[in-house]
Amino acid sequence: MSSVHPGIAQGKRRVVLTGFGVISSIGIGASEFTESLRNGRSGVSPISVFDVEGFDHGNGCEVKGFEPEQWITRTPLRELGRASRFAVAAARMAVRDAGLDPDRLAGMRGLISVGTTDGESFELDQLVAAELADGPERMDPEIVRRVPAARLSTAIARELELTDVEAPTIATACSAGNYAIGYGFDAVSSGEVEFALCGGADAMCRKTFTGFYRLGTIAPEYCQPFDVDRKGILTGEGAGVLVLESLESALARGATIYAEVLGYGLNCDAYHQVAPNGASVAECMAIALRDAGVKPEEVDLISAHGTGTKANDITEAGAIREVFGDAPPRTISLKSMLGHTMGAASALGAIACGLAITHGFIPPTINHTQTDPECRIDCVPNQAVEADLRVVQNNGLAFGGNNAIVILGKYTGSPA
Repeated sequence: MSSVHPGIAQGKRRVVLTGFGVISSIGIGASEFTESLRNGRSGVSPISVFDVEGFDHGNGCEVKGFEPEQWITRTPLRELGRASRFAVAAARMAVRDAGLDPDRLAGMRGLISVGTTDGESFELDQLVAAELADGPERMDPEIVRRVPAARLSTAIARELELTDVEAPTIATACSAGNYAIGYGFDAVSSGEVEFALCGGADAMCRKTFTGFYRLGTIAPEYCQPFDVDRKGILTGEGAGVLVLESLESALARGATIYAEVLGYGLNCDAYHQVAPNGASVAECMAIALRDAGVKPEEVDLISAHGTGTKANDITEAGAIREVFGDAPPRTISLKSMLGHTMGAASALGAIACGLAITHGFIPPTINHTQTDPECRIDCVPNQAVEADLRVVQNNGLAFGGNNAIVILGKYTGSPA
């Protein structure tokens, strides 16, 4: 890979990541998240945020120890749903981590782009329970006002008092975080905005847990991606928000640069509501690599979608081999630690990739006993390894064939 990203068209600006905000079951904030990734920490615990009575098993990856009032200071907490609290707090963290003054941001043209699967379905669960128990007249109006999914982005703008921003919420399910990053990359590289706050957020909810349970895809204890004995996913929750800005801007203010966004790829095959299409996944990877100006042999690590279901793991691994050949890069699944955080998954994956590049290590795929011979990958089982990572690929795959792949690179000090 050349020192100047060949995927950036002439006149386009290079885009770097300078701030991370993390709310997750294995850590809050970039520092704690980094240590948990390095140590292979599991976020699994019995679900407590909703009633799992009647289900044969009820483990998940809940966020513990989150105190939203430490981060959300301008917005009354009662006005924010659980997912919005995650998103707003993660955005505040990301801005602080980037060393940006919110008052300075308020005078700049920006973008806030948050991806999600469920929006505020945790709040909808409460409304449905109230309606079933006492009728619609007993629904809490305050909870009703928290429900619109658009609030995941607009609440960030309100909290940070940013008025010259576009603030879409992107609902492409489990690939939505990467969609949001791609949107921000385009906006910053084109000069349309001066900064972008991008990522994803979701809160665990009974609706989604029940849906996956009825599909037979909820694991009884823990998630084992790419393992011959895997038994399915665990639902999780959290938020990841990244600060994107031009390389020129970051250098001018002496910002810490975690990584450079080299490019991304999107496609939607509409093949099946829940079954992935291997050819389409491979095509999306190829699109991302072309956009980034990166050859397959230059990729050092793939952060896979890696759900821990047979359908996903075998299909995704096959697509990876189609693009990268019979000796693909090390391929890990963060869902072994985080569970499936839905719309936050690829955003947290992108943050993990940036931290891995910065700190020189590959997070492990935990809970691993034996790799499924149909997958044939090195998933870095159970223990992190030290590595000089130059280019990392972050996969996000979603129901309905909505695929999004982001390519990140190590910033080596070359000029803007």
